[in-house]
Amino acid sequence: MLSASCGTLLDDIEDIVSQEDSKPQDRHFARKHVVPKVRRRHTQKYLQEENSPPSDSTIPGIQKIWIRTWGCSHNNSDGEYMAGQLAAFGYKITENASEADLWLLNSCTVKNPAEDHFRNSIKKAQEENKKIVLAGCVPQAQPRQDYLKGLSVIGVQQIDRVVEVVEETIKGHSVRLLGQKKDNGKRLGGARLDLPKIRKNPLIEIISINTGCLNACTYCKTKHARGNLASYPIDELVDRAKQSFQEGVCEIWLTSEDTGAYGRDIGTDLPTLLWKLVDVIPEGAMLRLGMTNPPYILEHLEEMAKILNHPRVYAFLHIPVQSASDTVLMEMKREYCVADFKRVADFLKEKVPGITIATDIICGFPGETDQDFQETVKLVEEYKFPSLFINQFYPRPGTPAAKMEQVPAQVIGERQQVLVTEESFDSKFYVAHNRFYEQIGERQQVLVTEESFDSKFYVAHNRFYEQEFRNRLGNHLSSISHSSAATQRDSASSRMVLQLQRLHQDCALKICVFFHTTVLFPMFFLAVRELYTQLSNSPTAPSLNMIGILKDYFNYTGFSPLCPSSYLPPIRLQLNSVLCSRKFIGHCPAAGSTLYLSVTVLVQIGEDRGRGLEIQLAFLP
Repeated sequence: MLSASCGTLLDDIEDIVSQEDSKPQDRHFARKHVVPKVRRRHTQKYLQEENSPPSDSTIPGIQKIWIRTWGCSHNNSDGEYMAGQLAAFGYKITENASEADLWLLNSCTVKNPAEDHFRNSIKKAQEENKKIVLAGCVPQAQPRQDYLKGLSVIGVQQIDRVVEVVEETIKGHSVRLLGQKKDNGKRLGGARLDLPKIRKNPLIEIISINTGCLNACTYCKTKHARGNLASYPIDELVDRAKQSFQEGVCEIWLTSEDTGAYGRDIGTDLPTLLWKLVDVIPEGAMLRLGMTNPPYILEHLEEMAKILNHPRVYAFLHIPVQSASDTVLMEMKREYCVADFKRVADFLKEKVPGITIATDIICGFPGETDQDFQETVKLVEEYKFPSLFINQFYPRPGTPAAKMEQVPAQVIGERQQVLVTEESFDSKFYVAHNRFYEQIGERQQVLVTEESFDSKFYVAHNRFYEQEFRNRLGNHLSSISHSSAATQRDSASSRMVLQLQRLHQDCALKICVFFHTTVLFPMFFLAVRELYTQLSNSPTAPSLNMIGILKDYFNYTGFSPLCPSSYLPPIRLQLNSVLCSRKFIGHCPAAGSTLYLSVTVLVQIGEDRGRGLEIQLAFLP
């Protein structure tokens, strides 16, 4: 029933309430018998749901991340830094790509195959509906490529912000951070060196001493990504080395696009840095120098020789020559001539006895003639480099060399094969087996920093950074026996001394191995020569007694022996699956005993395929 006041004109809004209407307190007391119902929760189930968000949750910091890195040690160091920061924030770094929620792909732009692998990984991640973050030199150098559209990118100098990029990517956003680190307008070396890090090898620390370089090589795409030289201050690098040793590291690698150019932008130089670092290296730990171009080490040869003779520095240096033709070097804009390279190599070989000089060769650079290539062959023959990296030329987009007249692919392959074959087998090119002959009977101290892939062997390096294998049980399987009784007695008496030393933390492991150094590759070479001789006389010979061969060595290096052209060109040897699957048969023999290893070799003679030959490999008494 309507109130009486509704029939009259109201002057005030309060007049709408009449005396017959219920007062607020009356309505409150009228509900005194109403009891609110409490909604009960299952405590255990509630807590479980709180701690375990749904699998499709977008809450950052709970996802699994798979990281893949291609390229140089500088890139690997960047990948380790990014993994460390993500793990510190709470993400789980996984080795299983299929179970990961996000793929972090850290790319390399040096060669076409590396970028092809990178591109294929992006495609696979998209097919599997994975979140993707791209890093490294490819997106930094060419961020507008079609296959990078819509994807998150983190630049090479922005790796300290990887957590932000991953967070936003998981939320469904696309983020790009490609800027440069600067201080008062001056470009810095990159992200801080004291960031969290997950090392692939907990005993090895990779320190990037600078980024970029001073060159402008016509074939190089890395320059587009890393830019001009920017060095870290010496005190920051020394602090990083100290921190690494406190965390259990026993070997440091110095890396950059050109270590020899270090400090030229900040008023210092490489030898000054090295002497500071040597002072903080503990006894038993080692320092390995990275790649340096000839022009920037020429003025420091005396000091570099002293440093490389230091007992805590490997007598090893990587000096790329690329070509022995001054014409080609000029087209490459390498800023040195062959005489400069020879001066560096000759000086170091004289002042640092036994030094390992590694170098690079590019086969088929645009405009390279047969005469240019023959000059390179003569250089390799003259210096017999213990470590030689042979690469075919790849025209990288955006580089001046890509616009030059290209050498036919077939010619490039033929030239590369000449160096590969000769470097592998012919003694006039390959010096490693001669060095091993000279070391017979020596006892050397080596540093073990890793295990073989099958975890059966320790992998060690001696003073000259020559790689050796050692059975984890103490048997010396990385060498083969010599036929003399004296050598066998020395081999039998050789032993491995394991010295476990904690470097401020229990995870540190330092293993000093004293062992009898013997030959490896030359014996295989001689065995192959003998095999060729017997095949030429009787291709169906059922067996052959030869000196023993360490098969795991070839497994580890991925070596595939080919027949040298100077012997029987139609014959090609291919080791069977027993060898390729890293299975080592037998053990190191005691003095006077014979070890027989059985391995099947597939021999192809002309068009006759599939002819099998059982070869008996024996340690001869």
